[in-house]
Amino acid sequence: MAVEAREPDQSLEPDLYFTKADLQDVVPHDNDPVVISMVTVGRRVHRVLVDQESSANVMLWSTFNKLQLSPDQLRPYDGCLYGFAGDQVEVREHVELRTIFTDSTTSQTVNIRYPIIKAHSTYNILLGRPALNRIEAVASTRHMKMKLSSLEGEVITIKSD
Repeated sequence: MAVEAREPDQSLEPDLYFTKADLQDVVPHDNDPVVISMVTVGRRVHRVLVDQESSANVMLWSTFNKLQLSPDQLRPYDGCLYGFAGDQVEVREHVELRTIFTDSTTSQTVNIRYPIIKAHSTYNILLGRPALNRIEAVASTRHMKMKLSSLEGEVITIKSD
């Protein structure tokens, strides 16, 4: 018995790019990061940092608690994160959560693994390269937006908060 890998339908994958029109609603800023809102476990989470420099997605322990998630959902995680707050941060658990990215017109839903850390941060979640690559997102600090495609091939544009 042979299993054949199916190639994704390239016709449903739109080109993601930014234009001058994407600058129309941008308030002048001093190199601010792209910070979005997203939905996970049925709740909107604000202050999500789109961090293209990070090699990990991270959820703060305080966010885990605010989402009223059960500790039974936590799974062991071996390893440390380096560079967060300038130090090594031990990670003991991770959680995998259904996460929805939407611009209120269309959306994309994926499961994302979040290592849980106990640290202080302005942000609730850091979306690093693992999530950004998984959802095939492109972010622009100049345009203060992130773009990705829906399963239907439409462009989802998420504006920075």
